[in-house]
Amino acid sequence: MAATKKVIITCAATGAIHTPSMSPYLPVTPDEIAAAAIGAAQAGAAIVHLHARMPDDGRPTQDPEMFKRFLPKIKAASNVVINLTTGGAPNMTVEERLQPALQLKPEVASLNMGSMNFGLYEMLDRFKDFKYDWERPYLAASDDRIFKNTFKDIANILTLCGGNDTRFEIECYDIGHLYTAAHFLERGLLKPPLFIQSVFGLRGGIGNHAEDVLHMKRTADRLFGDDYFWSVLGAGRGQMPIAVMSAVMGGNVRVGLEDSLWIGKGTLAQTNADQVSKIRRILEELGLEIATPDDARAMLKLKGGANVNF
Repeated sequence: MAATKKVIITCAATGAIHTPSMSPYLPVTPDEIAAAAIGAAQAGAAIVHLHARMPDDGRPTQDPEMFKRFLPKIKAASNVVINLTTGGAPNMTVEERLQPALQLKPEVASLNMGSMNFGLYEMLDRFKDFKYDWERPYLAASDDRIFKNTFKDIANILTLCGGNDTRFEIECYDIGHLYTAAHFLERGLLKPPLFIQSVFGLRGGIGNHAEDVLHMKRTADRLFGDDYFWSVLGAGRGQMPIAVMSAVMGGNVRVGLEDSLWIGKGTLAQTNADQVSKIRRILEELGLEIATPDDARAMLKLKGGANVNF
C-alpha cells in the first residue's frame, strides 16, 4: 500500500441504499444535495461521492440532467473532488448507470468490481412507515435482485470513462473483487495508483468483523504492493469503527449518509458534515493529518477540477 501521509476523507453524501422515509435528514432535492456536499467539504472531506434523486419523491435517478442541477453549485462553492457513481441503484441497467460519469467527465467515478447479490430487504424490519409508494417494493424486491457488473461491463466502463481521464474509486465488496481489480490492472485498463475502496457490512458482500478488514488489507497489499491507496467504508454501525481501523493501519476513510444514517447509537446524523466532523476529530486526536482536495488530487493523480464537463 502506498504510504498515506495524509488521510483522505471521502463523504458519500446521497446514495441509493437508504430511502427518504428512513431519515428526514437525507438530502433529496438538488439544493439539498449541493448543500450536503458543500457542508461535507467545509467539514474536511477531500472527496464527495454523489448520486442523484428525483426531487418529488427521492427515487434514485441517473439522469445526467438531474446531476447538472447540483454539480455546478458544488464546484462554484468548493474545491472538493467530485466523484460520481456508476453504481446508481441495483435496479438500473448498466448503460443507465454509466451516463452521468460518461457525459459529465468527473475527476473520479465509482466502479463496483463485480456482479453481486445486494440485499436491502432487511431494512423492512427496521422501518415500518414509508412516505412514498416506491420505497417498500424497492426494498422488498432486493431479495431477488442482482447488481450486474460483468467483466465486459467493467471493461466498457473503464474504457469509456478512462478515455475522459476519469479515474476510479474501485469498490470491492469481497475478496474476489480485489482479484478482479488486479486482472484489469494486468490488462492495462486500470492505471496505478489504484484507489481501492473496501466495503464492509452490506448483505451480499464481506462482513464487518475486524478479521474481515485485516483480510481485505492483507490481500490488497499482496496484489497491489505500493501501487494503491486503501480506503474503507463500513455500512451502518460499522462505519466509525472500521474507519478508525483503516486510519491506524495507514489507510483512508469514507463516511456519509449513503453508508450510515447514524452519528451515534440511536441518534440520526442531521448532516453529512456531522459524520465528517466526527471522524476528522477522531483522526486528529490520533495525530493524523487530514488531506485537502488538492492533496487528494496529487496522491491519486487526478486531472483537476478544471477538466470536468460541468
